[in-house]
Parts: sequence; C-alpha cells; structure tokens
Amino acid sequence: MAAQSAVFTIARVAEMLGEDVDWLSDVALEMDPEDGRLTVYDVNAEGTTAFTDFGIESLKELIEIHKANPSIIEGYRKRG
Repeated sequence: MAAQSAVFTIARVAEMLGEDVDWLSDVALEMDPEDGRLTVYDVNAEGTTAFTDFGIESLKELIEIHKANPSIIEGYRKRG
C-alpha cells in the first residue's frame, strides 16, 4: 500500500460529497485519527479538519448512519 500523500479539508470533502460543511463537521466529531480524520494547523494556529482517503470512506459510512437516524446528532448537541 502506498503512503498517503495528500489530505482533503472538510470544506473540500463537503463539496465532493454534496453535503453541508457544518453538518459534516458534526458527523466527523465521532471520528479519530485512526479513522482518517486529522487536524491541520496553519500559521494562524487555527485548526482545520482534514481527511485521508480512508477517512473519506469512513465518513461516508457515518453519513449513511446519520441520514438513517438524524436524532444521533441532536443527542450529541443536547449533551454538549
């Protein structure tokens, strides 16, 4: 397997998948680095969520789960 040579920002992934970036950010909170979700820091020290190829595939699975049961995110928001 070749090493990962690029990652995609959450804004780019939202565009690629035709999803709302804010909603996608909520869904991605369930992911860890092992799932292909990373945080990329720029010179302004603000972090941006990014995904490896594997992360995009993992995210697609979570999207299906959340679309089948939208109340999952609402449960997180109530606890937070």
